[in-house]
Amino acid sequence: MAQAYEYLSHWFERLNDDCGYEQWSQYFLTGLKALGAGRRGLEVGCGSGAFSRALARAGYDMTGADLSAPMLSEGMRLAREEGLSVTFVQADAAKLGVGRYDFLLSPNDCYNYIPPERLPAAFRAAFSSLKKGGIFWFDISSACKLREKIADNVFADDREEVTYLVFNHLLSDRVRMDVTLFVRRADGAFDRFDETHVQYIHETDAVRSALEGAGFDVLSVEGHLGERTEGSDRVNFICRRP
Repeated sequence: MAQAYEYLSHWFERLNDDCGYEQWSQYFLTGLKALGAGRRGLEVGCGSGAFSRALARAGYDMTGADLSAPMLSEGMRLAREEGLSVTFVQADAAKLGVGRYDFLLSPNDCYNYIPPERLPAAFRAAFSSLKKGGIFWFDISSACKLREKIADNVFADDREEVTYLVFNHLLSDRVRMDVTLFVRRADGAFDRFDETHVQYIHETDAVRSALEGAGFDVLSVEGHLGERTEGSDRVNFICRRP
């Protein structure tokens, strides 16, 4: 079975076209302006770069970092098609080391891919990647979402060109996601591709503690698009490097 996003990369944004990218991006644009963030940003775990492109369109100088080479290739292709100047670099979110920025943004679960024992080091890497006063803004899929909505469920999306199936299994502190894609060829037959993902369950209090241990001031903890954290599928941590 392939590694995460080896095959899904090409289809990721299309299969997530109902997630509200425009509203989600505006949430960050409004928030970054209110926080007085600078113009040079790094999107950690950028995937195919939907948010990096949105911020670049708004005038930010964006770099996208991801561990997945196929995702980065897709990001470069999409940015080029839009005529946007976005730099893409391969980097592990737990290590980074790709320069210093005015802000780090990491939407859509990147830090759920990092085991709990590695979070403190990952947050120290984020701290070192920010200028003084810089903003670190990321979200995680909430423990409630992973345990009660995702775990031990099956999800499917059947489209003309691709069928997506994911079988989720709860394993103590993590959820293993077995993904199958059926992709239509030009002759009408389908190719099958399989890959596996693992997302770790992080408790909000433990994440806050690790952030403060890394030196961050935690400015706000809020749910998706600023809603209450209770019952939200996502938890946003908005932090500043003193």
